[in-house]
Amino acid sequence: MEKSKGKVSAFFSAVGNFFWDFGEAVSKGDLFVKLSLIWMGAGYFRRKQYVKSVLITIFEVLVILYSVLFASQYVPKFGTLGTVKREAVFNPATMKNEINDFDNSFMILLFSLVSFVVWAIFLAMWISNVKRAYELQKMEARGEHINTFMEDVDTYRNENFYKTLLALPVTGVVVFTIVPLLLLILVAFTNYDQQHMPPSELFTWTGLTNFINLFGGGGLTITFGYAFVRVLIWTLVWALFSTFTTYIGGILLSFLINHKRVKGKKLWRTLFMVTIAVPQFVSLLPVRNFFSDGGIVNTICANVGLTDFLRDAGLISTSYIPFLSSPGWAHVMIILINIWVGVPYQMLIATGVLMNLPADQIESARIDGATPTQIFRHITMPYVLFITGPALVTDFVKNINNFNVIYLLTQDVYTTTNQALANSQAKEVDLLVTWLFRLTQEYYNYKMAAVIGIVVFVLCAAFTLIAFNRMTKGDREEVYQ
Repeated sequence: MEKSKGKVSAFFSAVGNFFWDFGEAVSKGDLFVKLSLIWMGAGYFRRKQYVKSVLITIFEVLVILYSVLFASQYVPKFGTLGTVKREAVFNPATMKNEINDFDNSFMILLFSLVSFVVWAIFLAMWISNVKRAYELQKMEARGEHINTFMEDVDTYRNENFYKTLLALPVTGVVVFTIVPLLLLILVAFTNYDQQHMPPSELFTWTGLTNFINLFGGGGLTITFGYAFVRVLIWTLVWALFSTFTTYIGGILLSFLINHKRVKGKKLWRTLFMVTIAVPQFVSLLPVRNFFSDGGIVNTICANVGLTDFLRDAGLISTSYIPFLSSPGWAHVMIILINIWVGVPYQMLIATGVLMNLPADQIESARIDGATPTQIFRHITMPYVLFITGPALVTDFVKNINNFNVIYLLTQDVYTTTNQALANSQAKEVDLLVTWLFRLTQEYYNYKMAAVIGIVVFVLCAAFTLIAFNRMTKGDREEVYQ
């Protein structure tokens, strides 16, 4: 806890220093430093860094042109997301219907967001530029050497090479992660759905209405709150069982294959690796057909009398076993099938870890009279958990978003009979991510899908931060040195 507080404090301290240094540069800088507030290249020009002055000036001009020629068309409409609907207007001169100059709410939202991001980046660079101009002034006053443009370029190939390498990944994160995430958050505060679909219709801001509806505050006519609770519970149950069953199963399978009495270790590993090599799309669809209501598994069960036995026992009420078409049955089968899919992968990870067990500790424990069970409990498992702990966290988060297994096994097979769930376009076997997918792809309910997306993000981020913080606490790594 103290470590987290220290990181937060350091962050705000760094932000405070950033703006404090900017204020100092503005107040104590010379004429050209102050002129950098308007002309970003002024400070560089004064210190004879002409190439850098031209480049930063070009950047400033491009941002201004972008703001005037492009952003000005969308940002002023950001508050309403458009007011002019798309209409066909009859033109007497041409005797034809012509489309009017209409607003597109989604384009307004998207390009306004892009403009805000561009301006935020420009603001950060503008402040940094003024601070750098002030630093050059101080260097000149001290008589220090000021790098030429080529010398600065050389630094990005040597001591600052990490900045060169990070430039492209950071740009990718901003374009493909941060902007879509911010867009998702903004959509959650609108009424963007099938009834408000651009360009034929406009959507607008609705505040916290969608969040209120999702968390059960929307009244009797809205059932998203009812569906959300059930889908969230199943998502967490699924993530917990699917993670730990494959994790423990993989470790036990690795122990079994690597046991000294087992013959043909390479053969067994190869056979289990086939499960990993075959894409889930290929393997899960046949499995879905095998366990469908009229599949081969149900045929075998009927022939051996298992179906009649279960019906007589009151466990089923149909002429088949609803492996993937009934609540309860489907939940259990999905977890069992996932064990078959996931255990081999965990087996390979566990095998790599077990091959690097601290042999000196194990030998010492044997000399002290420890049994194999005690060695497994006090040395092997703590070591495996320590090494694979981060992977276990990522597996849990991955299973919260495990789209393939749920969707491929239940799509076109499972139909809910719960009308409250059906009204919210949800099913008992849905995870939050599959519910989100169908809300967008099948029902075009982007507003509620965006809210669910935010919930998934918060859930995964909170669990990841808490879990990794607890794992990195202390100095347990020294125990295995």
